[in-house]
Amino acid sequence: MAWQGWPAAWQWVAGCWLLLVIVLVLLVSPRGCRARRGLRGLLMAHSQRLLFRIGYSLYTRTWLGYLFYRQQLRRARNRYPKGHSKTQPRLFNGVKVLPIPVLSDNYSYLIIDTQAQLAVAVDPSDPRAVQASIEKEGVTLVAILCTHKHWDHSGGNRDLSRRHRDCRVYGSPQDGIPYLTHPLCHQDVVSVGRLQIRALATPGHTQGHLVYLLDGEPYKGPSCLFSGDLLFLSGCGRTFEGNAETMLSSLDTVLGLGDDTLLWPGHEYAEENLGFAGVVEPENLARERKMQWVQRQRLERKGTCPSTLGEERSYNPFLRTHCLALQEALGPGPGPTGDDDYSRAQLLEELRRLKDMHKSK
Repeated sequence: MAWQGWPAAWQWVAGCWLLLVIVLVLLVSPRGCRARRGLRGLLMAHSQRLLFRIGYSLYTRTWLGYLFYRQQLRRARNRYPKGHSKTQPRLFNGVKVLPIPVLSDNYSYLIIDTQAQLAVAVDPSDPRAVQASIEKEGVTLVAILCTHKHWDHSGGNRDLSRRHRDCRVYGSPQDGIPYLTHPLCHQDVVSVGRLQIRALATPGHTQGHLVYLLDGEPYKGPSCLFSGDLLFLSGCGRTFEGNAETMLSSLDTVLGLGDDTLLWPGHEYAEENLGFAGVVEPENLARERKMQWVQRQRLERKGTCPSTLGEERSYNPFLRTHCLALQEALGPGPGPTGDDDYSRAQLLEELRRLKDMHKSK
């Protein structure tokens, strides 16, 4: 649509006028009149994405987003005083990865060089929970790695960087990350003690989204991918600031990593995502085995991370857009006769549409 190329401020003004016109017509027109019926259709068919964009802009660009985040934080602390899930750290020859359950389903992480007693925090959205883990581990926080600007990933940057004066805040300069001190570009490396962490540009969820790859070679262990909202166990993030081609390219960046790479995602979505994967590929035995394990974990409120990229290739539909079996499972292609094959980007869009329908049921 033409409005999609407008500046954000124009979209906001246009959306407000549209809402005003709709409300006025609905208030003054008879219940069954054509204008009322037409505007209802207009609201559903044409303004839904515009209204979402306005809301998204308010969340990411104004103080309203911060207030919403603070409300999320209070509710989660009251509901889950010890975190939404029980997690276990992984220790690899002097390197420790500690998942920290925060908010209602997010994960922050501490990556610790246990010899130097230095720590890096990834997406510290609840500064209180992250600080408690820092104190329990007896380490010094020297860096924050932020995957993207959304408050549920960046909300703790201010408090932690003020408390730890020498702490550097890393992230993409394209993303408006709060309290950013050290901008990163694709393939930049952050070094902390024995930790060698590479930033990979993965736009789509946001324009400047980064994932972070901890190199396993220095400690002779598996590499670890901290994927933010790009990739989850059996799922992927929504495309808020890009298109299907952008997101597909970012997922392909991850597909280029080794099968034994451990995946540490930004959310606990495993059971829901595997349920959808079962709708798409009901005969996928790898998915079925993983689902049984995840359900046992969640019955005890245990976390499900990490998985491996090798596992994800076998059951995550968003990483299987190159697979003929998945295309056959989705049926006829998008052409007018149904004879055309899906492109991989079209397949990704169709999966997202089906996922949204599945979630709304």
